[in-house]
Amino acid sequence: MADQHLATEKGVGQTTGATPVGANGANATHRGYDLRNPMAHVHAGDEPRLPAFGGEFQPGLYRPVEHRKFANPAPLGLCAFALTTFVLSAINMNARGVTAPNVTVPLAFGYGGLVQLLAGMWEMAIGNTFGATALSSYGGFWIAYGILLTPHWNITGPGGPYQNDATKAIDPKMTDSALGFFLTGWFIFTTILLLCTLRSTVMFFLLFFTLDLAFLMLACGHYASDNGATQSALMLQHAGGGFGMLAAFLAWYNAFAGIADSSNSFFLIPVFHFPWSEKGREARLAKANSNTAA
Repeated sequence: MADQHLATEKGVGQTTGATPVGANGANATHRGYDLRNPMAHVHAGDEPRLPAFGGEFQPGLYRPVEHRKFANPAPLGLCAFALTTFVLSAINMNARGVTAPNVTVPLAFGYGGLVQLLAGMWEMAIGNTFGATALSSYGGFWIAYGILLTPHWNITGPGGPYQNDATKAIDPKMTDSALGFFLTGWFIFTTILLLCTLRSTVMFFLLFFTLDLAFLMLACGHYASDNGATQSALMLQHAGGGFGMLAAFLAWYNAFAGIADSSNSFFLIPVFHFPWSEKGREARLAKANSNTAA
């Protein structure tokens, strides 16, 4: 099939399961099948599977896409995330002296928020649990961040719940701790997603690794600001902006990998499968077989 050929071009060639599972699971021999895992039967069949690929936002084996009725929504969600993250990260790094993040609000609501949320829902429609969870959640993150910066809500502004006379008497910089909690929650969530990419590709893993560090640096920056460590807070903010910038470009990289094929691009970019991934094991076995045959 044409789609299978294009998938192979992108370095995500097919892999196949082994013996189907019996009624009690006793005959299951598919790699990775584990009776302790209630979801293990999902990949226990004998049908072809494609290995993990960031361009499809899939961190594990997934079904071939030639009969899918929907286009791949992952590049759309990745691009929405990348552009919004790029702009906010440039501001966090104080690029060209810009310090006010308000220009991020329309992107947070429109592109990073709504469009990414829609991409996540389309991932749900094609059966990609990881993609649906990640893209929908980060779409929600950008909508929530846009609300935080909207003057009408005044969540973090003067006279708001964290900057009135009562809260100032307790902690004059309570806003920083509150924002630190907000970002720490997203750091924890991103760590969970990061752990799911350890058997995928290097570029897919690095996207979540740099994003995870960005959330951590920014959260620690707010905590440092509340503690009065102004210089440390600024350095952590810049570090968060730097890691966020890397995450943005890695998201664009994975998006391009999911869009580009021989019909629209003169070249395809590598995604670098981990040696211990399905694709990596296949490559090692092929190399060993070729050496044995020689």
